[in-house]
Amino acid sequence: MVLIVNGARTETAATSLPALLEELDYQHRHLAIAVNHEVVPRAAWAKAMLNDGDAIEIITPRQGG
Repeated sequence: MVLIVNGARTETAATSLPALLEELDYQHRHLAIAVNHEVVPRAAWAKAMLNDGDAIEIITPRQGG
């Protein structure tokens, strides 16, 4: 399946959000995620299924000054 992850075309075998996060090594991090411009609450991640062509934005917090 092909997804757009943070603006980049990404080929993956993942069909769920948890599987994609594991494949991309995002496990156990503080994240905000949107699928097709809709924020997915953390409580819904386990049930979030992905489809070919979905646009995924994974945002990690940063500190700066």
